[in-house]
Amino acid sequence: MKVLVTGSNGLLGQKLVQRLQQLPGVELVATSRGANKLAGLYPGLRFVPLDVTDAGLVEQVLADEQPTHLIHTAAMTQVDECELNQEACWLQNVTAVEHLVAACAQRGVHLTHLSTDFIFSGKEGPLREDARPEPVNFYGQSKLAAEQCVQASPGPWAIARTVLVYGVAHDYGRTNIVTWVRDSLRAGKAIKVVDDQLRTPTLAEDLAEGCWLLARHRAQGIYHISGEEMLTPYGMALRVADYFGLDKGLIERVDSSTFSQPARRPLRTGFIPEKARRELGYVPHGFEQGIAMVAEQSRQGS
Repeated sequence: MKVLVTGSNGLLGQKLVQRLQQLPGVELVATSRGANKLAGLYPGLRFVPLDVTDAGLVEQVLADEQPTHLIHTAAMTQVDECELNQEACWLQNVTAVEHLVAACAQRGVHLTHLSTDFIFSGKEGPLREDARPEPVNFYGQSKLAAEQCVQASPGPWAIARTVLVYGVAHDYGRTNIVTWVRDSLRAGKAIKVVDDQLRTPTLAEDLAEGCWLLARHRAQGIYHISGEEMLTPYGMALRVADYFGLDKGLIERVDSSTFSQPARRPLRTGFIPEKARRELGYVPHGFEQGIAMVAEQSRQGS
């Protein structure tokens, strides 16, 4: 197997590199826009700069590298930014996927594409793979359009949908529910956290493992890859505070109407990853286990 990963500088991309570079019989090519953030961690890692919005470059890199599998993690995922900059969102989340699908299909490369619970309306959850998509914001619309492009491919493909990913990455500026709550409370900062949204939070390592299993099995179709516990962000915040022994009195319970954000959020999503468990052997960590892994990695400086 030769696996090419897009977006290797991102949270999921880094976890995939960490997982795949140690596997016997797997040749790994990491790609991302900009410089390789992982050069110091993995000196032997093959890295190729790749802007997936450039059709000619996508074609050239796949022709040069000749991977057997491609795992596409690169995307524009900041929901409000997608709402405000729809042209840029479409370019990165849809047009880029069209380029990758064409290049992969032409060469018989197995494509694993990352998608999201935000393709759903938020009226119900947890959801199985056959639930009807109905996005409530532009980010969700772009990811649904990308899914439709992948599904129309004549080549081999799998779609990994996921929910609220958290974890620790190297030289990575963005926060997530666990690190944001921990760091805010450590600084003595009061925070407002919504209690009217339901999700199945996903440890980044679990998502990386799910993507690897899809590639390894050359799976075909849609798979829900997430945690299994349905929690509100407020409930998650309380657990984070408990784990780190921080002041829960700083956490204010609010609902979504408290925040005026450019993009609507689906209220209730969350996934049932039973298909992935049954067909791939996917077993996610519990939320407390995930927090413990984040804590340990933060101590190690990873």
